Amino acid sequence: MFKFTDNFFNNVEKKTKVDKNTILDLAQKLQKTDLKNEGTLREIIQELGKMTGREVSRENENKIIEAVVNDKVPRDIDKFF
Repeated sequence: MFKFTDNFFNNVEKKTKVDKNTILDLAQKLQKTDLKNEGTLREIIQELGKMTGREVSRENENKIIEAVVNDKVPRDIDKFF
């Protein structure tokens, strides 16, 4: 399980303009979600794109889904930032 510091949330907010409470609400939602379901993943990816104001191309969406479904997502969250 990940431990997140205020510094982590500050870095995320600077890069994405998404505040800590929104991130925590999303994390709670994700815990109850089947992340192996392609349709569900597409919905989450689009929701994240809207939250951050970034468009996710179909090609990138497919790459993200493939990585998640095949457990190829880095476990070290700091690598994302």
